Amino acid sequence: MNELSYTPKELVFDQEGRDKLLNGIEKISEAVKSTLGPRGNTVLIESQNHTKGVTITKDGVTVAKSIALEDPVENLAVRIMKDAADRTAVSAGDGTTTAIVLTEAIIKAGMDHLSSGDVSITEVIREINDMSDEIVKFIEKKSKKVSGRRLDDVATVSANNDAKTGKLIADAYKKVGENGIVTVERSQTSETFSEVTEGIRIDRGYTTHLFVNDHKRDECVLEDVHILCADQEIANVVSIERILKPVINENKKLLIIGNCSQNVINTLAANVVRNGLKICHIIPPQFGYKSHELMNDIALAVGAKYFSESTGDDLGLISMDDLGFAEKVIVSRDDTIIIRGKGNNEDIDKRVEELWHQHNNAKRKADKDFLKERIASLTGGIGIIYVGGNSDVEQKELYDRVDDAVCAVRSALEEGIVPGGGISLYKSASILECDDSEKSKKIAHAIFTSALKAPAAQILSNAGKYLNDIYYNDIQIADWNYGYDVKAEKYGDMFKMGIIDPAKVTKNALRNAVSVATTILSTNAIVTLKRQ
Repeated sequence: MNELSYTPKELVFDQEGRDKLLNGIEKISEAVKSTLGPRGNTVLIESQNHTKGVTITKDGVTVAKSIALEDPVENLAVRIMKDAADRTAVSAGDGTTTAIVLTEAIIKAGMDHLSSGDVSITEVIREINDMSDEIVKFIEKKSKKVSGRRLDDVATVSANNDAKTGKLIADAYKKVGENGIVTVERSQTSETFSEVTEGIRIDRGYTTHLFVNDHKRDECVLEDVHILCADQEIANVVSIERILKPVINENKKLLIIGNCSQNVINTLAANVVRNGLKICHIIPPQFGYKSHELMNDIALAVGAKYFSESTGDDLGLISMDDLGFAEKVIVSRDDTIIIRGKGNNEDIDKRVEELWHQHNNAKRKADKDFLKERIASLTGGIGIIYVGGNSDVEQKELYDRVDDAVCAVRSALEEGIVPGGGISLYKSASILECDDSEKSKKIAHAIFTSALKAPAAQILSNAGKYLNDIYYNDIQIADWNYGYDVKAEKYGDMFKMGIIDPAKVTKNALRNAVSVATTILSTNAIVTLKRQ
């Protein structure tokens, strides 16, 4: 029997299709939204890609990414919900669970109000989008700048109300400064701690232990050092003799960042040991295009000419004027720190501005993270939080929380903060006017205002409470900051109680939720691959 020359498809239409989509949405949402708030629950995930096959987490995006359903239509809904979560994580670093809660609420309310079919779905969706823009502008207007203790509060809330972890993150941000970057890595011990480096940190160490001159710390420390930057292989010592001669004769110090043949490394190391030369060698960081970009940044920061094969530079013509300079270089087994390089400040500022522009236009989180690392290395502040744990499962769970919190703090520093606990969205609903004259506006208002209350309702539900029991009319009309602390079970000023969210996180969660929800509401035909 001949095989089919095409791939068969299955089609589902109208209410049957929407019902299946809703089933998928409810399943992923039920799992993810249980993590929301200070009394949110952990989720246990069987994972083939993780050590020991188990992940325990309170991170919404980790839960969302783990879910795949057997029914193809339900799974399409799951994939679309993941998209809302991913886009929120990429743009703001946190708020993925809020995005999923909002998406489900808009879709369920929309299906309830639009089932009669006597109003244009397109008109209702247009009204919902307009209302979303209105709420985003309102949140921007109400946001407050972050400083002092509020930074601690943002970090603590984002780390699922872990005060110790929150303070660790906030302290790291305070040390690196406004333009500094904080990154997260796994610790080799059970301890969780932070380190801040002033200058450029390169993820490469010395190529041989013979370069070490501080044996107590197992490091090569050079002060007032010249720096050679090249991506061409230095195959023999003769190719760099024009700089080696003055370095040797004038007792200068030299750091070589480039690929050297083993023969060159051995020759340099032998001269360091026998003749007391102050030279060290490391290979370029990263690989491929990332290596090229980082080497350009390093050369700019230390004022060196970057000798690259891609631009046809001849390393044999190098002179001392082509070398960069730094006040101090610390090279360990695993990394290198260049402190106070002598690059041109105007050129560095221009490069940083270009990188921020690229960062704002980047679509993938990995690209954004790489660009932020480059910005940090040029602006001179890099904080690293090393996450530890007594078990691999514990470390993974903490790593997810710390990574979210670090991104949330960055968002808060960029665009300010608003009251947390779902209060901002809950109270924003009151600014929307209900126009009874047009049915589409009336329905859109009903859908959107009920959805805006969903995050607050879910946070209370996870704490065993109900929205109508806690949020009376006086809370609705009270001051913008006034709300309810679920953990302490008391009312008060949310800012003073430390219950705050980054405005950027709240805005992006809402935008992405509306985008995904309106797409599903306007769907009437679903095409999937036919399963055997």
